[in-house]
Amino acid sequence: MLKLKHKIMRKLFTILFLLTSVALVAQTGGKNFIDQNYIEVTGKAEMEIIPDEIYLRILLNEKDYKGKNFAELEKSMLTKLQELGIDISKDLAIKDLLSNFQYYWFIKADILLSKEYQLLVHDAKNAGKVFIELQNIGISNVSINRIENSKITDYRRQVKVEAIKAAQEKAKDLAQAIGQETGRAIYVQEIEPNYRPTASNSNIVIRGTSSISGLNTSEPDIEFEKIHLEYSIVARFELK
Repeated sequence: MLKLKHKIMRKLFTILFLLTSVALVAQTGGKNFIDQNYIEVTGKAEMEIIPDEIYLRILLNEKDYKGKNFAELEKSMLTKLQELGIDISKDLAIKDLLSNFQYYWFIKADILLSKEYQLLVHDAKNAGKVFIELQNIGISNVSINRIENSKITDYRRQVKVEAIKAAQEKAKDLAQAIGQETGRAIYVQEIEPNYRPTASNSNIVIRGTSSISGLNTSEPDIEFEKIHLEYSIVARFELK
């Protein structure tokens, strides 16, 4: 009885081994992409876009305006921005509100208020007007926080598509040069850019002057550096 059981077990193991061997042969019967003839290329695409979201930082610090009523200065700022056509309820926000109240009990000094605003404008021309008009009412602590584009996601997608198309065209040209053709793509990888476009004061170009305070025109000619997008795609195509 034991011998019969051993024979049955050996047959089962033999059958399983054969089935496994057949499966492995079936899996390795075709070439994987490493064994195939292929051509590898890198496609690259670039685009420059004009920023349409310029974020300005406006700092009102009471200690900088001694002899002036802080509330009146703030009111003048809001009025001036409205005169420039800015929707202050939508595009102006308070980022920070501080005072030196915590030090009052120790040094018995006057309580001074500080307010930081973030203002959104949509082109360089209006940004220049804000700089000049606020300077005219005594508010000089204005700077560029950052610049962006409202459709940046769509533009990035577009540049990536152009990059993969460039890779495909390059592969076709190289294959034709050696009398062959390309087939389907068997590998695609996006190369992440090692930078992120940012904005600073150095991104501003003011024509005809080196200082905003020196401008007397109501139509300042200010330009922002364009946002540069660049993407690369590595792709492998079958070589026939």
